[in-house]
Amino acid sequence: MAIPLLLWLLLCLLAPTFISSSPVQDPELVVEEVHKSINASRRNLGFLSCGTGNPIDDCWRCDPKWEENRQQLADCAIGFGKQAIGGKDGKIYVVTDSGDDDPVNPKPGTLRYAVIQEEPLWIIFARDMVITLKEELIMNSFKTIDGRGASVHIAGGPCITIQYVTNIIVHGINIHDCKRGGNANVRDSPSHYGWRTISDGDGVSIFGGSHVWVDHCSLSNCNDGLIDAIHGSTAITISNNYMTHHNKVMLLGHSDTFTQDKNMQVTIAFNHFGEGLVQRMPRCRHGYFHVVNNDYTHWEMYALGGSASPTINSQGNRFVAPNDRFNKEVTKYEDAPESEWKNWNWRSEGDLMVNGAFFTPSGAGASSSYAKASSLGARPSSLISSITAGAGSLNCRKGKPC
Repeated sequence: MAIPLLLWLLLCLLAPTFISSSPVQDPELVVEEVHKSINASRRNLGFLSCGTGNPIDDCWRCDPKWEENRQQLADCAIGFGKQAIGGKDGKIYVVTDSGDDDPVNPKPGTLRYAVIQEEPLWIIFARDMVITLKEELIMNSFKTIDGRGASVHIAGGPCITIQYVTNIIVHGINIHDCKRGGNANVRDSPSHYGWRTISDGDGVSIFGGSHVWVDHCSLSNCNDGLIDAIHGSTAITISNNYMTHHNKVMLLGHSDTFTQDKNMQVTIAFNHFGEGLVQRMPRCRHGYFHVVNNDYTHWEMYALGGSASPTINSQGNRFVAPNDRFNKEVTKYEDAPESEWKNWNWRSEGDLMVNGAFFTPSGAGASSSYAKASSLGARPSSLISSITAGAGSLNCRKGKPC
C-alpha cells in the first residue's frame, strides 16, 4: 500500500502544475474545427428545422428533454474551451438557499457550499433566485453552474472567481452589478479557507484557470470587467453571452510583461455585444484569440484592441460602428508605435462592416495557416442575427425545446 500512497501524495503536490493546461500546438486547427461545426450546423438547417445554424445551440436546444439530459450540454462546446466538462461526471446538486451568510462556513443548499466541494458537481437551482454574495464565489475544479429552468441572478455583491482550477462551465446565469470584495477570509474547498485581498469586482474572473466555458450568460454593469482572463489562463470559450451597459468589457491577458499569457488561447463566438458598451470586446495581450460570428451593435471607443503582439483572428462578425465619426474603427493597437504593431497578426475575414466601420489589419498578409482557417466567408447580416438571437440567459421550460 505504501507505494500508491506515496504516488497519491506526489500527485496532490503536483496538482497545480497539471491545471495550467499546455497550449494547443497549432491553434489554426482548432479554428478549422470551429468552422466545420458552424458549416455542418448550417447545412442541417431545413424547412421547419428547430436549428439556428449555431452549432452549440443546435447540439442541445431542440431536445424537449433537456432537463433530464442536462449533462449532455458538456458535449456541446466548440473552440479552445471544448474540453471543459465541468461537473459532467458528477452528481446533480440542487441549490435551495439563495443566502450567503458565512463565506467561511457556507450552509448546505447554498451555491457557495456547492462550488467549493472536491467532487465533480452539476449545480442547478430549485427556483428563481437572486444571490447577493458577501465575498467572491471561489470555485473548485470540475463544476458546472447551470441556470436553465430558473431565473438566476448573481448580483449586487462580489461575483465569480475561477482561480487556479480547471474544467468549469458557467451557463444560463444573469451576472450584473458586481462589486469589489476582499479583506476577508473565504473558503475555497472543504478543507481550506484563506485571506482574500481586495478583488476587482469582475463578473467572471479567470485567474490561472484552464478548460473554462462561459455560455448563455447575461452580463452587465460590473465594477471592473465583465469577463477577465489573466495570469496564464487558457483553453477558454466565451459563447452566446449578451453583454450590455459596461465600460471595460473583457480583458484577456494580465500585462504586457507577463509573458506566460503567450499560451492563452480563447474562442469568442456567437456573443451579442449590445447597448451601453464602451471598449475592450476584448482587449488582448500575447495569446491567440479567435473572434467568430459575434454581433457588435454598440461601442463608443473601439471593439477589438490589444498590446504585446497578440494574434487576433476575426471572422464572420458584424460590426456596426457608432455614429461618432471619430470612433468608426473596430481595432485599437495599444502601447506600441506603428513600426511595431504592423508586424502583429490581426486579420479580418468575412466580417460585415456597417455604418462606416473599418478594421485595420496587421501582419504579413494571409499566411498559409490563416488561409487554412478562413473557410468561413462573409455571411449576410440576417444570418448573424439568427445565430446570436438567443444570446444571453434563456427562458427554458421543462418538457419543451429551450
